[in-house]
Amino acid sequence: QVQLVESGGGLVQAGGSLRLSCVASGSIFSISAMGWYRQAPGKQRELVASITNGGSINYADSVKGRFTISRDNAKNAVYLQMNSLQYEDTAVYYCTADRGWRPRSWGQGTQVTVSS
Repeated sequence: QVQLVESGGGLVQAGGSLRLSCVASGSIFSISAMGWYRQAPGKQRELVASITNGGSINYADSVKGRFTISRDNAKNAVYLQMNSLQYEDTAVYYCTADRGWRPRSWGQGTQVTVSS
């Protein structure tokens, strides 16, 4: 099992920035990739960004150039730097950890609200 704890959400004005953090604990040796998903009211959950152990990064088209994902393996942490936030970025953001064939692990979510 992997436990994920997110922090850093909040309320920000459009054009502002936030940095989300996620710390993993438990069976961290089995993690192959970590990422961030988000779910806005009335919408499906979607991938925001992901990063593998090898450093391969993937972004949703809607956040490219504005968001940056990074990892600190020494701290078992993954971060999401969000700049130039838009109203459409308002959502609950979830940290995830992939562990091969095992089910994806999810954090409890952190709310990000962007006021227009």
